[in-house]
Amino acid sequence: MDNSYEIFKKQVKELTTIDLNAYKEKQMKRRIDTLIGKHNMQTYSDFISLLKRDNKIYQEFVNYLTINVSEFFRNIEQWHVLENEIFPSLIKTFGSKLKIWSAACSTGDEPYSLVMALSSQIPINQINIIATDIDGQVLEKAQAGIFTEKSILSVPEQYKKKFFIKDGNNFRISDEIKKQVTFKKHDLLKDSYPDNCHLIVCRNVLIYFTEEAKNDIYHKFNKALINNGILFIGSTEQIVQYREFNFQRHSAFFYEKPK
Repeated sequence: MDNSYEIFKKQVKELTTIDLNAYKEKQMKRRIDTLIGKHNMQTYSDFISLLKRDNKIYQEFVNYLTINVSEFFRNIEQWHVLENEIFPSLIKTFGSKLKIWSAACSTGDEPYSLVMALSSQIPINQINIIATDIDGQVLEKAQAGIFTEKSILSVPEQYKKKFFIKDGNNFRISDEIKKQVTFKKHDLLKDSYPDNCHLIVCRNVLIYFTEEAKNDIYHKFNKALINNGILFIGSTEQIVQYREFNFQRHSAFFYEKPK
């Protein structure tokens, strides 16, 4: 492997618009080197040439970079806090028409989980989730709404029975849930953010970013929230200096934007 990783990062940005400088280098470089080895390439330059001529490998590479790991109701204890404390508080303060953004939503497990969880508290036709991700391929999968048995293991039984239909070896989520989610392509690093959000959910994603990139994103999340809005992060994350980003800690993994 040659030592031209800096040149490679610039070429990747030109090719995909993904800025590898925002990711933790040691971790990301190891992942990329593994993929390059899998395709029997000797140099970064050779791999760039391969990406330019082979669309299938290009799509695999983008999907690999964006680290898509998702499941329904991931870390169920945190969803209990969301359902029992956060949702009731938001509904009491803002009413039933909440603006909710699922950022870096991957294959759709998270935004669909949000609709199901919220449906027990407000009419389902009043729910609107904005779901975004940088990877167009996973967004297509999310919109299809077909999931493996493994990915829905944590779905509460009442939701499984009500909102999933067996489809061969897989499970298809009901149209009733699907139509409450709007999927859009979005890059957290460079695209503009939705505004006046009541709840932003971004979980187990920012751990892959540099401190500088994370700080910038937390500032942008705060600006995207309405006063008393909530940011819900993942179990592998914490915002140590949350006051610097104009947050107050509501509870573990939940941060509130004060008035």
